Amino acid sequence: MPAGKRFSVACIGAGNVGATVAQYCLDMELGDVVLVDVVEGLPQGKALDLTEAGPVRGYSCVAIGTNDYSDIAGCDVVVVTAGLPRKPGMTRLDLVEKNGKIISEVCENIGRYAPESVVIIVTNPLDVMCYLALKRLGFPPRRVVGMAGILDSARLRSFVAAELGVSMKNVDTMLLGSHGDQMVPLPRYTTVSGVPITQLMPKERIDALIKRTREGGGEIVALLKTGSAFYAPGASVARMVQCILHDERQIVPCSAYLTGQYDMKDVYIGVPVRLGKGGVEEILELELTDEEYAALKASADDVREGIEGLRKIGLL
Repeated sequence: MPAGKRFSVACIGAGNVGATVAQYCLDMELGDVVLVDVVEGLPQGKALDLTEAGPVRGYSCVAIGTNDYSDIAGCDVVVVTAGLPRKPGMTRLDLVEKNGKIISEVCENIGRYAPESVVIIVTNPLDVMCYLALKRLGFPPRRVVGMAGILDSARLRSFVAAELGVSMKNVDTMLLGSHGDQMVPLPRYTTVSGVPITQLMPKERIDALIKRTREGGGEIVALLKTGSAFYAPGASVARMVQCILHDERQIVPCSAYLTGQYDMKDVYIGVPVRLGKGGVEEILELELTDEEYAALKASADDVREGIEGLRKIGLL
């Protein structure tokens, strides 16, 4: 990065998730933010409001709002949240057709105006939309990554901390698989200050927390009734942006394109990755039990079903 040049982050979609990503990125001083939306006035108003919060919050980065994709030119990271939210009773796969059309248009503009960016997909069904974005963009797979595992891990970490009465900072975990009901939590990789939770609570309690994690998004949708989660998703995306812009190379669970890892190819699925300035610097292969591997494969098969849905409607 040239001396004196600040990083810039584009958020495509100025709804609750996109605006929250922008807020956290500014608050963490990760860089200037370009907030893009098709609704006139919406991104401009939210960007102005966020910029005016700077003197109070103590950040010097600024936000601009726009309806013109050309304003994302030169952005280092592009976050895609545009799409329809999941509604009560709706599965993520129900969204394939409508959100697939939105992602296709978004990717056309990213490819035109920010061809060197790292792209983070948030739109659901996440793993399927990652695959579509990769094919539409033509970027190297390392530069197209999905946000899911960090969010799912955060939910499980918060539940474990509440269950045991410990600080959330002391809880670490790892989840694999697709974002949704087919995620694959790994209790033996879930620890409190290095101690596996399998030694700290009975199996029935662990199973209950895993079930709640799998249903975490749906639980919030049911409570809100007219929307879905955005604070935790926004924070999770901002953490990914931080890893990329600061070249942290931290190992985090993300949706990544497999090229033979875990004996799977040509599919996006949640796995541990080393996340740095180039995006997915490396995919780490954990030793899995037969049961864990079977669950991961079932999760990947679920994603493939969504990909086939894209082919049937002509989006691939």
